[in-house]
This record gives sequence, structure tokens and C-alpha cells, in this order.
Amino acid sequence: MTRSIRITLLLLTLGVAACTTSAPVRHYTLLHPPGDVRHEGPPVDFVVELLPVTLPDYLNQPQLVVRQDDNGLLVVVDDERWLGALDEEIRNALSAQLLERSGIQDVAGLSWPNDREVIRVKLQVRRFDAWPGKRVQLDAGWTLGYARESGEARLVCRGRFEAPAAAGYPALVQAQQLLIAALAGRIGQDVTAWSAARKSGRPAGSAPC
Repeated sequence: MTRSIRITLLLLTLGVAACTTSAPVRHYTLLHPPGDVRHEGPPVDFVVELLPVTLPDYLNQPQLVVRQDDNGLLVVVDDERWLGALDEEIRNALSAQLLERSGIQDVAGLSWPNDREVIRVKLQVRRFDAWPGKRVQLDAGWTLGYARESGEARLVCRGRFEAPAAAGYPALVQAQQLLIAALAGRIGQDVTAWSAARKSGRPAGSAPC
């Protein structure tokens, strides 16, 4: 093989490598780093069973799904991905925030304590929209029910949360983490009020929602 042929083959190899090299894939989680927010009130006398979260199929993707405008244009960002399935990311982050902010333990997958009520929480995420460099928005509904009792009245709630988002995907995910924290705060308030209403003998639907 002549020297010129070897050089040509080397250049072709380098060219193919350059064409196949892609940007590194970055992975994100909705689990918020431990912060200064800690539950400092009296311990709660109930636990929750946080059921699997439901959300639209178009959102439950490995990649981040963002909006480019307000006209329905969605973009799947292939190089920016969730560390796990998005429904599990939301459930795990919500479970952690309920304990951190409200002192409410999630016993899903664990043995139920005999000395405390178990309140079942079912969350449905309707929208989890993100406009890079602008804002993020979460629209969700949740249902509370007593896990040990069939046919018990349910409390149905809904909330919408919004936060500004700085430029860049890391900042976008940080803003989404704040939405999950705000959602956990609302659910913590609702489940605490609902439990208190039950113990006082008030109608189940009398708790604020």
C-alpha cells in the first residue's frame, strides 16, 4: 500500500468518525437536592400511599418535551433526557417532598403501620409544559381516599402551578422541580385538612381543596 493511499484511508476514517460523533446526552431528575425546608410542626398521625402517577403519553418520553410557542408546537429534545421514566420521576419527587415539607411518609410498596390511617393519593398530571427560557406550568388533579375502607367518600382536588424558567435546560428542570415542590405543599395541606375533618366528625368534603 502506497503512502498516499494510507493517508487517504486515514482521512476517510477520521471523516466518518467526525460525522458519527454526536453531542453528549445529559440526564436530569426531578428529585430536588436536599434543602433548608424541613417539617417543623407536630408529627402527623397518618401516612399516605402514593399511587403510580398518570400523565399524557406524549409527555411520558425519555427525552424532555418542550414547547416552542403557544401554538401547539412541541419539540422532543433528544440530547436532554430524564434519568428515569417521567411518571416515576414525578412520583418519586413528590414522595420525597411530602416527607420533607409536611412530614408525611409515603408507604407505597411498604408494610402499612397498624397504628395510623393510610390515605391513598392518586395523581393525574394533565399538563407539564415547559417553554425554555420563559416559564414552566403544571396542571394536575388528585384524589384522596382511605385505603383501608371501600366505598368511602373521596376528596377530588385540582391545582395549577407556574414558575419562571431561566435560559438553559438545567434551569428549566430546576423550575420544574419547584413546581413539584409546590404541588407537594398543596397535597400535604389537603390531606392534612381532610384527615382532621374526618377526626372531628365533619363531612369528608368539607376539607379545603
